[in-house]
Amino acid sequence: MSWHLFAVFFASTFFISATPGPNMLLAFQYGLNYGVKRTLWTLAGLSLGLFVLLLSTLLGLDVISRQSPWLLTVIKAVGAAYLIYLGVSSWRDASDSSLISDASTLSAEVHADLTTTDNVLNKPQPRSLSSAAVKAPPSEWLLFRTGMWVSLSNPKAILFFAAFFPKFINFSAPLWPQYIMLTLGLFLSETIWQVVYTLGGKKLAGWLDVGERLAWLNRGCGVIFILIAAALLAEVLNGFLT
Repeated sequence: MSWHLFAVFFASTFFISATPGPNMLLAFQYGLNYGVKRTLWTLAGLSLGLFVLLLSTLLGLDVISRQSPWLLTVIKAVGAAYLIYLGVSSWRDASDSSLISDASTLSAEVHADLTTTDNVLNKPQPRSLSSAAVKAPPSEWLLFRTGMWVSLSNPKAILFFAAFFPKFINFSAPLWPQYIMLTLGLFLSETIWQVVYTLGGKKLAGWLDVGERLAWLNRGCGVIFILIAAALLAEVLNGFLT
């Protein structure tokens, strides 16, 4: 992988990671509720879940590229279609809805699910985020488990990685050095934004909630998805013509 291609990959993932998805919303809300130091456990859980999903995707692409090269072409074509779908959806569905409200809703749902599980195991937990913050702050293990659960509960991430990564991988060159570069680039961009949302989430949310800033951020991601999809389709067509 050339450094130019890696720079394009990192710039794309850095911009996409800035959007307030489930991981960023959780980091934002927990940073507000429990403070930065305790939220680091949640960030560790988010990172572990992301690593599992990423490793699963890369191992799958590695097996396919070696055993069924034709299937890799199919994955590129289907992935391009999926990215176009994401791009169009991101543009059409972009709105200036409240980031703080979205974060509160996600955190409430996570706590409800984990509380139900813990009650079954006879380990009662706080019933709400407010009571958790005031009466009994969650344990470090619960914070870590929550981050991992949120990250792993997004199977669409595997589909996105499978659609996104082939554009940046040269399957005729050694693969693992490229996998390491992609993994480091993705983790770096995700970690930077998780820390940003944890440290300054309230200010960032306030800035994004003004006017249509959040909407335009989502639209910008939509444009990136479509551009990468176009590059993937160009590779597929070039493969048929050569």
